[in-house]
This record gives sequence, structure tokens and C-alpha cells, in this order.
Amino acid sequence: MSNGHEATLRRFQDPVVRQGTAMDDLVRRAVFGLGGGGGPDREQARWLIWEIGQQAGVRPASIHELYLARGRGEVPPFTTPAMNLRVLAYDTARAVFRAARRLDVGALICEIARSEIGYTDQRPAEYVAVMTAAALREGFVGPLFIQGDHVQVNAKKYAADPEAELQAVRTLIEEELHAGFYNIDVDTSTLVDLSQKTLDEQQRVNYERAAELTRFIRDREPEGVTVSVGAEIGEVGGKNSDVHELKAFMEGYNRTLQRLGPYRGISKISVQTGTSHGGVVLPDGSIAKVQLDLDALKALSRDARATYGLGGAVQHGASTLPAEAFGAFPACEAIEIHLATNFQNIVFDHPKLPADVRSEINEWVKSECKDEWKKGDTEQQFIYKARKKAIGPFKQRLWDLPAPVRDAVAADLEKTFAFLFEQLRVTHTRAVVDRFVRPPLQSHAQPRAVAVAAPDDLEAGE
Repeated sequence: MSNGHEATLRRFQDPVVRQGTAMDDLVRRAVFGLGGGGGPDREQARWLIWEIGQQAGVRPASIHELYLARGRGEVPPFTTPAMNLRVLAYDTARAVFRAARRLDVGALICEIARSEIGYTDQRPAEYVAVMTAAALREGFVGPLFIQGDHVQVNAKKYAADPEAELQAVRTLIEEELHAGFYNIDVDTSTLVDLSQKTLDEQQRVNYERAAELTRFIRDREPEGVTVSVGAEIGEVGGKNSDVHELKAFMEGYNRTLQRLGPYRGISKISVQTGTSHGGVVLPDGSIAKVQLDLDALKALSRDARATYGLGGAVQHGASTLPAEAFGAFPACEAIEIHLATNFQNIVFDHPKLPADVRSEINEWVKSECKDEWKKGDTEQQFIYKARKKAIGPFKQRLWDLPAPVRDAVAADLEKTFAFLFEQLRVTHTRAVVDRFVRPPLQSHAQPRAVAVAAPDDLEAGE
């Protein structure tokens, strides 16, 4: 370690420095490099943020043990928000951790999906650096749960070449583990075949590939960390799940994993109960009301805990639900809920967002994503569905927005996060998280290059 790096680490031992503009400067280097050039300076900045976090008690961690404790009934019901921070990631994450610190929240997850890594231009190492820096900047201390959402097998690519598609997923898992993603949602639900006669046959490829990917993760997880692995029985936006499918999947999964070796299994199971990613968009650009099957969610969560020892069932595609819906999830004892699109909408639709920026984004979408404009969709519907693809190309432009604009957006995001934390009953979960989750110190002597960079797949899950 150079004298310069030692001096920087010593300087950031001071909470006043960590929670000041020096952290803003460091995270910009970690994302854009000096002068926007990337390279070694960017890797050094990411390494410095990692080391500062390790020393200050902001360490990437697995939520596995907390979820199993919930499965045993040792902690009261709560629903962990897993938040996909796609756009203005640093300012958005700071809003998350401000609300979390104020409300004493420990059970929260920051996540990014396989598709989002591509279209938001945020590779895992960058995402970990930004989340860590945001937590440090806001004085948040405790385990930092960062999740690979929808580490999904693309069904079309799998049908054409199963091994090539599985290798792409394995490469992404390696990249995520190397970066500090200690929560990974394996999504092989795309391989469920509803044309088969029995539930076991319908779920077979799903549970066999999920078990094999679990083994792959367990063979590579860091010492002292049991990665929280999730699986999925119903593709979001598809047929609603039921307890019979859960039984078919879990029995097949456990049987397959046992055959592969003495590996620990999943901590939760994602199900489909009536939602779709991003919501269903009406012609005027508003979101249609959703018929949620809360009875199914409750039954699936109950069986997941009582029969299989999991934390419970996971609800996807929920951020665009009406405000009054969120209190139902802890009442149904869902262990986790995935939230993404509404945070993106708050940024894109914010009254303080400069009109020229909004116009440029919309024009870019109409030009670059025109192939996605489905027949019969209005312009509002098309832009709403496709504008997420502009996040990567406009990343630096949005990071460079004037501070008063970013502060106004972040203030509204913080109100949203605080509301969700209260509705999902994760306020005052700091102590229970610290009781069950003790992330080990993982100090690296020097910056580490990314071991592998997985191929992007912009269509693989949300």
C-alpha cells in the first residue's frame, strides 16, 4: 500500500470526513475516474471505498441467517425491501440510508438485476462502491446487503445453447461475488414448462438448474460468508403460484442439491401473485390497478417457513402498487419485496428535472428504442416502458445535475423510502440484524481488478 493510500485511509477514519464532500469526490472517481477516463484511478477509488467501509463497519453481508431465524419464528414478521437503485444511484442510495438511519432500519437490500447492469451501465464493482459510499456519507453503520436480483437464465438463449447461457450466468455470479454481492437471486423460473403433465415435470429444469447454480455459489463464496441464495417458482407477469408448485419445486430442489453434495440451500422463494415488472401501463401513461392474490402469498410464505425452514415467500414487481397495499405484505408474512420502477419514475417525472434533460431523454428513447414501440401503444405508454434504457447513456448527465435539483429529487425519494420502511415493518430492525448477521472483516491489501466481466443481457429479468 502506498503512503498516499495510507494517508487517505487515515483521513477517512474521521466521521466528519466520511460524511462530507470528500466522499462525494471519491465516489465520482470510483464511477467515472479522473476526467471521466476510468482506468487505474477508478479501481483505486473503489478499493479505498471498500477499505473505508470495512474499517467503519459498513461491510457487504449476507442476509441468510436473519431469514432462517425468521423461518424458525425467532424474529417478528417484517418484509425486507429489496430496492433496485437504477438512476442517480448515489443520491438515491443516500436517501435510502438517511431514512434508514432515522428510522433505525437494518433489514434493507440494495439490488441490481442482470438486465439493469447492462442498461444502467453499473457493473457490480461500481454498484458496491456507490452503495458503500452512500452508506458512509450518511453515517449508516451495519451490515450492507447488496443483492444480484434476477440472475436469470434467458429461456430463448438456453433453448438454443444451454451450456453457453448457463456459462454466462455463472460468469455473472463470479463477478458479483468478487464485487461483494453476498445475496444472489437465482432465477431459472424462465425454464418452467407448463405443458408438462405433472408439477414435478413442469418444475424439473427449474429446480435442477437452481440447485446446480447454488452449488456453484457455495463453492465460491468467501470464507465466513454463507451467501443468501434465492430461487423462483413462477416467472413475474406469468401464472400465479400455488403451494403445490412450491412443494414440487422444493422437494425436487432439495433432492437434487443433496445429490450434489453437503450444500446449504436457499433462504427464500420468489413467487408470482398477480404483479408485473413496471406495472401495466394504460394509454395515458398511468398504471392499471393490480389484483394481488394475498391469500396465495400468505399460504406460500407459511409453507415455505413451516415445511422447508425458509424465511418466506418473496413478492416481485410491487413498487407501482398503490400506497395502501404495502402494509399487507408483512401481514401476509412475505419475507421480502422487490421495488424498482417507482423510484425511477420519481426521478424521471420530478418537477425539478430540467425540461431540456427530460426532452433529450424522451427524444433519445424515441430514436434508439423505436423497435420496442408496440403496435397500439400510445407515445406515453412507449416512453414509460422504454425510458429505463436511457439511464446508462444519460448516467453522467444526471449525476452532473445541479445540486439543488438532485437534493429536491432525493428529498422526495427519502419520503418514499421512509413510508415504505414503516409500512413494511422494518423500522427498529437494526438490533435484530446485528444479532444474527456479523459480517467478517475482508480487507484487501491493494486494488483488485475485476476477475471476469459477464456478458450483458438487457432482457434477462428486472
